[in-house]
Amino acid sequence: MKTWLITGAGRGLGRVWTEAALERGDRVVATARRPGVLDPLVSAFGDRVVPLLLDVTDRTAVLDVVDQAVERCGTIDVVVNNAGYGLFGMIEETTEQQAREQMETNFFGALWVTQAVLPVMRRQKSGHLLQVSSLGGIAAFPTLGIYNASKWALEGMSEALAQEVGPLGVNVTIVEPGPYGTDWSGDSAVRTEPIEAYEPIRETRRASSTARAPEDPRTTTATILALVDAPQPPLRAFVGAYPRPVVEKVYRQRMETWDAWK
Repeated sequence: MKTWLITGAGRGLGRVWTEAALERGDRVVATARRPGVLDPLVSAFGDRVVPLLLDVTDRTAVLDVVDQAVERCGTIDVVVNNAGYGLFGMIEETTEQQAREQMETNFFGALWVTQAVLPVMRRQKSGHLLQVSSLGGIAAFPTLGIYNASKWALEGMSEALAQEVGPLGVNVTIVEPGPYGTDWSGDSAVRTEPIEAYEPIRETRRASSTARAPEDPRTTTATILALVDAPQPPLRAFVGAYPRPVVEKVYRQRMETWDAWK
């Protein structure tokens, strides 16, 4: 039995991965911001679920949740830094508050959880951090610039982190999903006030998104379970079929540009 701590476990990929871990017999400290959303998990899986309220932007609350997790479970083997949301809009349109709140959740929230669990994992000389990034953490797209920035920051921090904690027995994997049928672009999303000059670009993005059918989030579970069970997990892992060809194109263009300007 592994003990997981999963942030953003109330819905989306976090909920799917929480259920997958529980269904195979593991124990999960599941956190969410809204009371009650985790009640069905408790009804279904009993005391193998430890439901805790958490806003990851509150560093003191993060430290308290990790203390509670250790007190109730004795250990934390896997941490999934999943809490986050999408901010949709052009760079010029984004308000200071919107930009700061995006970074507070997607980057600083993951940083606070990481810092809180590392003393536990160092004492154990074991543990695995899954930092949930995105295809948008490798390639950037119009209308998602600040979201991209939050995920690029997460990836940079996590790549350095892997080199720092690897010798101490702690693994880090950056999980990079493509588009899935969750409410990432729905109820949980934040949108800027549009500037008319950008409407042609926005319309192109809409058409591209409409033409692409999102994948079923339940298909991700085999990948996530394989990652946490791997004796030598990778630093990065795509989830889904969509990211690989996009990233191959992006890196080919980067190399061609660097070669042309060397």
